Amino acid sequence: MGCFTFIKVMMILFNLAIFLGGGTLLGVGIWVSVDGQSFVNIFGALSSSVLQVVNVGYFLIVIGSILLVIGFLGCCGAQKESKCLLIMFFSVVLIIFIAEIAAAVVALAYTGLAETLLTTAVTPLLKEKYGTDTSFTEIWNITMNEVKCCGLTNYTDFTGSPWNKENNGYPPACCDNQSPCNETLAAERNVTGCFHQILEEIRTNAGVVGGVAAGIAALEIASMAVSMYLYCHLDKK
Repeated sequence: MGCFTFIKVMMILFNLAIFLGGGTLLGVGIWVSVDGQSFVNIFGALSSSVLQVVNVGYFLIVIGSILLVIGFLGCCGAQKESKCLLIMFFSVVLIIFIAEIAAAVVALAYTGLAETLLTTAVTPLLKEKYGTDTSFTEIWNITMNEVKCCGLTNYTDFTGSPWNKENNGYPPACCDNQSPCNETLAAERNVTGCFHQILEEIRTNAGVVGGVAAGIAALEIASMAVSMYLYCHLDKK
């Protein structure tokens, strides 16, 4: 088996795996979007770090669709030795690679902006739904208990919420799981908000996060190099 044939076969197998993985994610995403409650019932522990199951469904659908397209272009491009499909594969992976770098730079440089945007979007939902929307309340309770946090920024996020009005207090997580949790005790305990707590967890595990990011970047660079090798080699055939 020559070098070109070996690389071609590896390209096909690698992108076939990506295609199947994308199909799986797409299927799960559709399931979560259509029947989110059954997903929570089965994978309750896995949903503890998310705020809205439906949003996770949309996220999985987008990621799954992108992986399907990448896997199709790479697999068919290598199998059919199509220069058009190979250059499309290269272009899509390059765009994703650049977007990931841009997102990482923005995330590192504008953490404060991200917090402001999240606060603007999430805090009104907490004041409106916490205590009335059962799924929303349950997911937030699990999140706060697992992450050891309170609200998005602090206990004041729940001020004026249905829960606050009905119980004249705050969720137990805002008082280190002590009940009743009134405003005085919540202010005294001053439990960290979930945004800052999750951010701190990411910083603590920066090595793992960086390793995963570096691994993904290496795979993307390798796939671009292989697709370009096949593209250029086809001119010599």
